[in-house]
Amino acid sequence: MKTRTQIALAAVLVLSAAALVGWRLQDDAPAQTSESMEGHDHSAMAAGAETQSPVRLTPEDARRIGVTFATAERRSLEVGVEALGTVGYDETRLAAVNPKIEGWIEELHVDFTGAAVDRGEPLMDVYSPMLVSAQEELALAARLLREAPEGRAEETARTLLESARRRLAYWDVPPDEIARVEESGTVSRTLTLRAPAGGVVVEKNVVEGDRIMPGMTLFRVADLSRVWIEADVFEKDLALVAEGQRAVATFEALPGRSFEARVTYVYPTVSVESRTGRVRLELPNPRGALKPGMYARVRLEAPALDPTVVVPRTAVMSTGTRSLVFVRAADGQLVPREVVAGRSAGADVQVLEGLAEGDRVVASAAFLVDAESSLGALTAGMEAMEGESEGAAMDHSGHEMGTPAPDTAPAMDHSGHDMGAMPPDTSGTSTPRR
Repeated sequence: MKTRTQIALAAVLVLSAAALVGWRLQDDAPAQTSESMEGHDHSAMAAGAETQSPVRLTPEDARRIGVTFATAERRSLEVGVEALGTVGYDETRLAAVNPKIEGWIEELHVDFTGAAVDRGEPLMDVYSPMLVSAQEELALAARLLREAPEGRAEETARTLLESARRRLAYWDVPPDEIARVEESGTVSRTLTLRAPAGGVVVEKNVVEGDRIMPGMTLFRVADLSRVWIEADVFEKDLALVAEGQRAVATFEALPGRSFEARVTYVYPTVSVESRTGRVRLELPNPRGALKPGMYARVRLEAPALDPTVVVPRTAVMSTGTRSLVFVRAADGQLVPREVVAGRSAGADVQVLEGLAEGDRVVASAAFLVDAESSLGALTAGMEAMEGESEGAAMDHSGHEMGTPAPDTAPAMDHSGHDMGAMPPDTSGTSTPRR
């Protein structure tokens, strides 16, 4: 078995031999047309690029370079899907404070972001002229109803009172405040806006003295007793994720602790840039340890795959266009074999086609075996090219095409003399031939 240095040296020698063969063919052999090249087999030229030759190793060579073997097994592969995500708010527990009246903030009861509030807790006192006018209408309608005689006048007063009540209720005035104005007849200058839900103030957009308009978002309140994790799952693993699936989440901010979560939604799109799909997980957060914005590492519990042939991941070599393993034959040779690899989990990988249960494969140092196999195929290809080139330089009579063949039938004149030879001298003197 050759070492890496020997392999590199052998490759250089092979390339040098190829160059010498090319130069010799260019100098000695006649030019060949495309018709004369049609009958040649050029498959040897690609040797080493897409073909490998079997490799024979002695036990000592195998031990020296660290080659080990493993047996292909047929079993189920436990696949775990891992993903990275970010903690976010539970959008179903996020509430906004939007006034329906125009006015001015006279006092803020909650004046900083991050404050914890309970449902119904006062947030601010607002002065609104239109609210004052509506309260006065309510007080007047209540007095008219008390003083109106029975009959049409009483029905009219009752209608006015109901209209004034609805108007204040549509502006989110609490029912107890409406009852107070109706019973006492006293008009309040300001209206107290209260928290629509309990949680933490995650957004605050006003200060005391600000003028507010209908539809403005003054506060956002988030209930953090339950949070979401938005995780990105690689496209190849999306088929293993389903709603209701259990998962375990860990956080760098909380080392040594793990939290159980559940998949509540799998988004229907995949990111073109990252080739990932987004998955939403939900988990309880009763003590508020999980804060929005935290990074999370999620491991989803995927079901076991159907039994298939399984080998170590180090046994499968990928060239980008195909996957190879080296199988130990009965005579001890390591034979390259193309396979179809499936999913991987931990140190193992599925082999969907190309291997059978019980096959012995190279489990470590496979790249060295592959280098020796490719070098052997390259050498064989170059020898085949050299042999073809030498054969192409000979004609059908076995003579070298670059050397003139002997003339077997010289031209003769009518006297039987060679036309290319000197005529005999009949005068006894040597006369140069003209």
